[in-house]
Order: sequence, then C-alpha cells, then structure tokens
Amino acid sequence: MVRPTSRRDFLKTVATATAVVGAPTIIPSSALGRNGVTPPSERITVGGIGVGNRGRTDLRSFLNSQDARFVATCDAQRSRGQIVKQMVDKHYNSSDCVVLRRPEELLGRDDIDAVLIATGDRWHTMASILAARAGKDIYCEKPCSMTIEESLAFRDAVIRYGRIYQAGTQRRTIPNFQFAVDLVHSGKLGQLRTMHAHTLDPAGSRDWLPAQPQPGKDEIDWDLWLGPAPWRPYNALYAEGRWRGYHDLHSGGILEWGAHTVDLCQWANRSDDTVPVEYEPWDTNVTATYANGVKLVMRDRDTGWLGLGTCPVRFEGDEGWVETGDSGKFEVYPESLRSEIAVPDMRGTDPSNHVREFLDCVRSRKACSANERVAAQSHIASHAATIAWRMGETLRFDPAKNAFVHHNEANRHLARAVREPWRI
Repeated sequence: MVRPTSRRDFLKTVATATAVVGAPTIIPSSALGRNGVTPPSERITVGGIGVGNRGRTDLRSFLNSQDARFVATCDAQRSRGQIVKQMVDKHYNSSDCVVLRRPEELLGRDDIDAVLIATGDRWHTMASILAARAGKDIYCEKPCSMTIEESLAFRDAVIRYGRIYQAGTQRRTIPNFQFAVDLVHSGKLGQLRTMHAHTLDPAGSRDWLPAQPQPGKDEIDWDLWLGPAPWRPYNALYAEGRWRGYHDLHSGGILEWGAHTVDLCQWANRSDDTVPVEYEPWDTNVTATYANGVKLVMRDRDTGWLGLGTCPVRFEGDEGWVETGDSGKFEVYPESLRSEIAVPDMRGTDPSNHVREFLDCVRSRKACSANERVAAQSHIASHAATIAWRMGETLRFDPAKNAFVHHNEANRHLARAVREPWRI
C-alpha cells in the first residue's frame, strides 16, 4: 500500500533531490519546521476585529507565538487599522498584513482560522456570533456581553457551531490567582464562607456627549462603529475610548472588573455551571449568595483593599483566608500557608499564558479554561448584580431559567434593544 505523501515529506524529498543534483535552490529551514520554527502549513492563521489598546497587548502574544500567523485586521477606524498593520508588518519584516473595514470581509476569508475580537463592549457578542457562524475560533476580550440575553447568545452560538472560545479573562491562567483558588479547593482554608471581588462603581450615564462634525467615512464609518448600539451623534471622545461609563455603549462598572474577579470567585466556589441565587445591593456594592450558602461580596475600590494591585480577590474559609491581586503578591492566614507560595513573577494583566492556552486548544479542540460556558455564567452573575443595584432592591434569581423570580420589572432588563440590521 502506498502511503500518501504529506506536504512536509514532499518538501524534505525536494530538498534531498536538490542537494543531489547540485541545483542552487535553497529551501529555508523555517519552511521545513527546523530549529524550532513551525512550518507555514501548520500555523494557526489569525485575524483581528477592532484591535485597540488592550487588543494590541493581546496581539503581541499572538505575534510571539511561533505556531500562529496574524494575517489581517478590520476596523471601523482607518487609523486603528493602520496601527495594527504597522505593528504586524514590523514584527514579521513584511508588508503582508491586510487592513479591511467590515467584519464580514475578514470572516469571509478561508485562510483565517481564528479571530482576536477586541472591540468595545457593544460589539463583543455580535462579533463572536458572526465569527462562530463563519467557522472561526474566537479569542474575545472582556466584557463579552452587554446583557444576560447576550451572554446566552454567544454561548449558544459557539456551542452550535463547534468553535473554540477563550474569553479574555486571563487571570484564570495567572499563577498567583491559580494558587489562591487551589488553596480553597484543597481545603486548607477550611469550609469556604465568603468571597470578595473587586468591582467598580456600577453607576453609568445615560447622557450623550455633544454632537461634533462627523469625519469622512474613509476615516471612520460611524454607523459601523456603533454597530448594534443605539444611534447617537458622533463625538471624537467616543472613538478615542471614552465610551466607557455611557450606558448604551458600556456593560457597566461591575462587569468592567467583575468579568475577571467575579469569574475567579465562580471558579473558587466550583460554580462554573451556575450563578448566585440572591443579590442584595448596598452603597455601590452588591452581596450575592449562592445556593450552597457561600457569600460573594462585589466591592468597589473605596472599601479598603490590602494594596495588592488591581483586580484583587479574597477567599475566606472558617480556618483561614487568602487575598491576591495583579501585583502577584499575597496576604494569607494562617502564615504557615505562606511557605507554600512559590509562583513566578507575572502581572495579572499579562495575556501570554492565556493566548498560549487558546492556541493549544485550537489544535487539540479541548475547551479553554475561560470557555463560552464559563464566561457566560460569570457574566450572567455580574449582570444580575448590576440589575439589582440599579433597581435598589434585593432580587432572587433562578439559574436554571436565567431570570429573576417573580419580578417582571427586573426581567425587562435581561436584554437591550439591538439596532437594525444587527441581530443576535
């Protein structure tokens, strides 16, 4: 039986034959997979959608991955697309990165395996659904949704189309946060009682910035920039990133950090398949309670953290507690547990481990640590807390139905209107 010749075997055969006949043609070692370089035929090709400041941090990790190749980006703003192209072309010492305008142009390319979605909040769910339908694997920055309805929608789309999904909640793959969760799971803190998640003030503005003359469509496609969000007049501050804090464009303060910290608490409580069942607002905070009785306190920055960096979490058991944040440092009790702490120095904002895991899962087809189901649940918990805070009353929630119990007014906040022609 004749074994089919693979592309790699073919290249090796050609190289051998060339050496025998003495022809001057030279095949680069990179094309053969030598010296630790992944051959082009085995690289994961990646495209970007709306890659801005945070997205470019993610992009560096993709560019530094030998088994990935970033080939194209699309953006409603010409200047941002050009920044990405310059960054990519400089890294590869080429001029090959393609800049497109609309997501469907990029998603329609057969040569792209996966996408990095790093738009503003308003676009995350829509872009993820479009990418899943197009057969692309997805690395999506947080927050991944604007509502509970959107959380369910991106989850269901990823499952339906059999894609690999990684939410940009990279603290799941940061050593100090992993260690803190391991302390809980090992039982060394005793029975888990209370968790604290750093979130931001949930208040947001429903006002609009004043209208300004709209630039030409070649500079920014304002209708496309808004995407599913309600129409509002152009203001340059929105396009520069000042859309945060405005209700129609932003998922809210609890989601801003809770996408990370509430997510870590979900993991510590082994609640990746559920959410708390009660939400009690107080000041600019919310205390949520799980069915197993564990409390989750979502606290803003003014309530006295221990100075361990941004996005701290605290896990309290009946025999001890641990707190850690983006600095990588710890506070822990009892002190005897400190001798077990030996983690690499890695900032909580570093996405390199997370991107590496995503690329590995694209190859293996195994679920990522921040997969669509995990991300949907932590976002649902954060959205439910936001709704309780805005309504100013304690609310009960049914995780099986993903709806508030006997509260029609609260359930009207499970979704937001989506502007035509966009639909989730």
